[in-house]
Amino acid sequence: MRDPGDGDAVVKLTGAGGRRDTEIVFLDSADGLAPEQLGGFFSGWRRSVTVDEHLRVLRGSQAVVVAVDPVTKQVAGFVTALTDGILCAHITLLEVLPAYRGRGLGGELVRRLLEGLGELYAVDVVCEPEVLPFYRWCGLVPAVAAVRRCYAGRRGMPRG
Repeated sequence: MRDPGDGDAVVKLTGAGGRRDTEIVFLDSADGLAPEQLGGFFSGWRRSVTVDEHLRVLRGSQAVVVAVDPVTKQVAGFVTALTDGILCAHITLLEVLPAYRGRGLGGELVRRLLEGLGELYAVDVVCEPEVLPFYRWCGLVPAVAAVRRCYAGRRGMPRG
């Protein structure tokens, strides 16, 4: 299990709605993370994603920012992207656990990801209409997209 420590970026999240102030450590890789640090993500998905699959996703992404609560050692949120490193990148996943929402963590994850990607020509994300205002706030602009979803199974992952 990765224990956040020296050299990792730390940001303080202000408590809201009776929640405690929380320091969050930001990591730019999934190295050293363990499955037990990844519980609670992908709720509401048609097919659940196991913590082992989640860890494989994080490790297989070309760009990743992970937010860890150093008190609980649990991952509080993450963002991933795929990129050619020259022109384009695509933000593939962004999730923040409910206990950490509403305090700027998602925006900070995206900000750090975009900073790490540098000055690419295009950084795209496909999202549901209700989260478009969030991505606008992060500096992205609306565009048209086309997608394919295979809800019956996922290539490279066992069917459940």
